[in-house]
Amino acid sequence: MRKSLWLPLPLVAVVSACSMAPAYYVPTTPAAVNFKEEKGWAVATPLDREPRGDWWKSFNDPLLNDLEARSEAASPTVAAAVARYDQAVALADRAGAERLPEVSIGPSIARERVSAGRPLSSGSSVTYTDRTLAGSFDWEIDLWGRLRGAARAGRADAAASEADLASVRLSLHAGIADTYFRLRGLDAQADLLLQTSKAYARAFELTDIRHSGGIASGLDTSRAQSQLSDARAQLATIALDRANAEHQLAVLVGETPSTFSVPAAIPDIEPMPIAAGIPSELLQRRPDIAAAERRVAAANERIGVARAAQFPSLTLGLSGGYQSTGGSLISAANSFWALGPLALLAPVFDGGRRKADIRQSRAVFEETAADYRSTVLGAFREVEDGLAAAHHLADAEREQDEAARASARTTELALIRYRDGASDYLEVVVAQTASLLAQRTVLTLRTQRLQTSVALIRALGGEPHGQYSANLK
Repeated sequence: MRKSLWLPLPLVAVVSACSMAPAYYVPTTPAAVNFKEEKGWAVATPLDREPRGDWWKSFNDPLLNDLEARSEAASPTVAAAVARYDQAVALADRAGAERLPEVSIGPSIARERVSAGRPLSSGSSVTYTDRTLAGSFDWEIDLWGRLRGAARAGRADAAASEADLASVRLSLHAGIADTYFRLRGLDAQADLLLQTSKAYARAFELTDIRHSGGIASGLDTSRAQSQLSDARAQLATIALDRANAEHQLAVLVGETPSTFSVPAAIPDIEPMPIAAGIPSELLQRRPDIAAAERRVAAANERIGVARAAQFPSLTLGLSGGYQSTGGSLISAANSFWALGPLALLAPVFDGGRRKADIRQSRAVFEETAADYRSTVLGAFREVEDGLAAAHHLADAEREQDEAARASARTTELALIRYRDGASDYLEVVVAQTASLLAQRTVLTLRTQRLQTSVALIRALGGEPHGQYSANLK
């Protein structure tokens, strides 16, 4: 009997090595050999699992470095992502544990009295203490790979959650850098408007003196006052925008806006040129692409799990221990054991439930594969957008800087003509308005270039140390 029970086990081991999941291939996506906007960019070859490093330190701003470091420990967004990753790892561990036997052991004690009128009774009641020390062994033999497929799917889910965590961290650091540069751009505009207001105030004083002496008209005085008030109004608007940016930065760092502040400053920060690499490397670099691909792999494994559920399941059980109502508990005479049951349970009729599960798992796979392709295409678009913005904003800033210098010269000439009585104050107002707009546009473009550097780093999935390129000016 014992021989007939154990002979099939080698065959069981061979059968249990199979898998019902389809052969897995990463979904294909259209990709070019090079980025369309790549001209002049050096090639970099980082991978998704390589450390991205503290890329923001390349901007050489100590305060930005401090804010980025503080955010890692205090951000509730990162804390939530870490918790989700821990959940995924725990679920993967549990799915893996399902493949192993379950062993349990435990003592029990009970005081019992049996009736004198019980069947097969000797005519008297009996009171006794039942002491038991027993253990059990239960194991579902994974004939068709259902448990192994579930374990592989759990590991893929955990890897996807790990990539999600990397995406959250990348987004957090990029968001802090983007907001910080916007705040510094507002500081530069506030300084410009402050200096402009002082210049307008001097011009107003000059116009008022000329008006008192009968040289200038009241219309000139009104225009000068309007210019001054408008500049001060713009300064107040910039102050509001800066307050909002500072509050947003506080939340990103994980601090309360009411206790958080960033001193006004105009640091000399240059946009950072970045090595874009080639499109195929982007698939290895972006954590959101890695997460999407792992979810496709998990969905593929769950097709095998659903398929395997159509076939019989085999469960092996063992139990044994000691039982006694008196004297020594652990002795050969008090031992008991049972081998089995060796249960083979085959589905016969389920109304189509298992077939529906297979169709659902296939549909989930198709959905996740489509999501993967969408993520890849979106990543390519973001990189192309970033490369195009880096090129064209640099050109725009150069031209706008020249326009600002020309507007400043025009303003100086207009003031000279006004002092000499060759024109009225309207010419000065037009020149000052154009000059202020040109200078503010230069500052806006500089801020946009800094933000584009950050957006491109984010689009590329982060940049490891040593992957920055200085060959694009």
